[in-house]
Order: sequence, then structure tokens, then C-alpha cells
Amino acid sequence: MSENDIPWDDLTATAREAMTKAYVPYSKFPVGVAALIDDGRIISGCNVENASYGLTLCAECALVSALAMSGGGRIRAFACVDGKGNALMPCGRCRQLLYEFRAPDMVLLTVSGIRTMDEVLPDAFGPQHLA
Repeated sequence: MSENDIPWDDLTATAREAMTKAYVPYSKFPVGVAALIDDGRIISGCNVENASYGLTLCAECALVSALAMSGGGRIRAFACVDGKGNALMPCGRCRQLLYEFRAPDMVLLTVSGIRTMDEVLPDAFGPQHLA
């Protein structure tokens, strides 16, 4: 599958739907994400806040948990949207989380267009660095 074959419209629509389920009573900043998995599935996640702010779960955490719970796999393509449905860049922590579960050819829809995982997290530390 080439970058042009990725169903970006489906991914962003799924991310927008996930964003509507976000639990954000404190920040009022809903986030939704969706990913195309290497077996063809599309999974999603949303952010879930907590009164103890440090315990808030980013949407990417929910997505990775859904990936593990649904049989695993590797992320081929990823989209993240804000409360208005616009592309949103994952924070550094979430980029690292996505890196762990990426397919070698993973691409992301970013605020500056489609980028590879290596472009958004250059020189990343990952499982390949552990003995």
C-alpha cells in the first residue's frame, strides 16, 4: 500500500467521531485519533481527563490500548484531530508511544502535511536499542 492508497478521509472521519467521545471537563480540549493497522483495521481513541491532571490519558494512549486489546499489530497511518476536527500534532510523549507500535513505513497526517514517523521523531530510541 502506498501513501496515496491510505484512506485519509476514513481515518480523519474516525478520529473526529472518537473526538466526540472525549472526556474533557477541565480543559474543554477534546482530541480524537485514528490509525490504520497493518492488517487493514482502523482503530481509534480519545483523551480522558482526570481531576488529578497528571493522570489524564492522551488519545494516543487509548488508541494503543485498543490496539493491544484487539489483537495487536503495527500502525501504518495515523491521524489526530482537535475539537474542531482539524489536524493536531501529537505531543512528544505520544510520538514516542506511537513509535513503539509503528510499522516501518508509518506515516502521520500532521499540521504541515503527511510526514513519516522518522520525520516527526528523528533519532528515536526504541525497542531496537534494548538487548
